[in-house]
Amino acid sequence: MFATKRRRPLWRRILRAVFIAIFVWVVLSWLAVLLLRFVPPLTSAFMLERRVQAWRHGEKDFSIKYHWVPWEKVSAELPIAMIAGEDQKFPHHHGFDVQAIQTALDEADEGERLRGASTISQQTAKNLFLWGGRSFVRKGLEAYFTVLLEISWPKRRILEVYVNIAEFGDGIYGADAAAREYFHKAPAQLSAHEAALLAAVLPNPKKLRADRPSAYVNNRAEWIERQVHQLGGAGYLPR
Repeated sequence: MFATKRRRPLWRRILRAVFIAIFVWVVLSWLAVLLLRFVPPLTSAFMLERRVQAWRHGEKDFSIKYHWVPWEKVSAELPIAMIAGEDQKFPHHHGFDVQAIQTALDEADEGERLRGASTISQQTAKNLFLWGGRSFVRKGLEAYFTVLLEISWPKRRILEVYVNIAEFGDGIYGADAAAREYFHKAPAQLSAHEAALLAAVLPNPKKLRADRPSAYVNNRAEWIERQVHQLGGAGYLPR
């Protein structure tokens, strides 16, 4: 008689399926990251999320303004202003600013509101692949994609993508759309002050405007310009 083949226990089959699913996820996500090192993204997760919101809320006149421009066609004033305003350690860290994270946690322990300590690498990962919100799942995925970006892309590519997909206003994404919408010029023609104004709205681009700056935006833009000078200007950009 033929011996009957023993069936694996259910828990082992579930565990095997989980491992396979994780392996497939890692491979596919890393392939996507590697592809986008060389190919401009057609859109981003944040743009898609905003489109869905507009559809759900019946915003019939809403449209996304986004057009990719390569590094060479963006004024050097904009990326250095974004570094000065968002992540001054960007050329030197490996995706996470540990000191800033610790400072934010210490302030939260003292009763202050927990503030963000995201780097440009984290912002790029979130905007490109994920969704808004503060859940632990999203933060975990953000950390995962940040690591993938840091080990797969050079710093300049991370910054190039961030400059192109960052939200500068409701439905306005990237340097080209922002420069033309707010200053009626190509992104290569942005002045240092215009770049600082754009960087100044990044904390809350849906409420702050670069073309009609509030006192807060003006003050923040002036601070960013001072920081750019202290960093050494465009020479501080990653090569």
